[in-house]
Amino acid sequence: MRASLFLGCTVPVRNLNYEVSARKVAAALGLELVDNPEYGCCGYPLKAVDQETALAVAARALAQAGRSGLPLVALCSACAGTLMEAAHVLEHDPERLAQVQERLAPLGLAYRPGVKVRHFARFLLEEVGIERIREKVVRPLTEFTFAPHYGCHFLKPGQLSRGFDDPENPTSLARLIEASGARSLDYHALKDCCGGGVLGADEDLAGRLAGGKLIELTRAGVTAMVVICPFCNVMFEGQQKAVAKKLEADIKVPVVYLTQVLGLAMGMSPDELGFKMNRVKAKELLAAFK
Repeated sequence: MRASLFLGCTVPVRNLNYEVSARKVAAALGLELVDNPEYGCCGYPLKAVDQETALAVAARALAQAGRSGLPLVALCSACAGTLMEAAHVLEHDPERLAQVQERLAPLGLAYRPGVKVRHFARFLLEEVGIERIREKVVRPLTEFTFAPHYGCHFLKPGQLSRGFDDPENPTSLARLIEASGARSLDYHALKDCCGGGVLGADEDLAGRLAGGKLIELTRAGVTAMVVICPFCNVMFEGQQKAVAKKLEADIKVPVVYLTQVLGLAMGMSPDELGFKMNRVKAKELLAAFK
């Protein structure tokens, strides 16, 4: 099984532990993640100021992926959502497709319908399957409780998630966490935003959004929050100390990637999965693997 890996902008710069653990888990499951050095940005950062240029940037990545004939897998929820939405637009709007093709032509590229785009977590569920993941578990994490964070882009737009999960009542991450043997916590702020989308415009509001969720999980005493998006990680882990100080709150929530949880259950060591790069240490979890 092979897929073309789209790393995006944030993962290679700020979240190397996510990339390392994703590659390890993929290899253990018999999935080859193929790198394409031509990939750049997905276009998401441009959407708020220039939707047509953002669509052209996304189409560039889709055209590059189309050359390989492989499905495109993204680790970032914003990348996956943006590329999925772009593919949908280009396949249903002939006028915008013609405009994009004109912009791609000087690059020697052309968009061809049929590129299948998915987030890595969705690919694990739909192509690898829960049973295959369970077969690889050699050290069930039965003594731990994790709080999944879905974020805003993983299941949106909703029309592209039909048949996969319910955006209003999601269970996909819970099922993947439970495949490791751990308990997945269902909590009040489950569907709330991390605040990352407004960080550049209103830092206080972003901090309150992230802080509300972190405060609830501190009180719940979870082993860690599980994320699948690098910028959600930036808000919940990278900004955690600043948010706690700003809100004058006691916040102590380790933040780990889904791939790190699955890797531990598959018998990999914390060092192999990049836990040394985690900023807020999952002390309870790591103590069990000394």
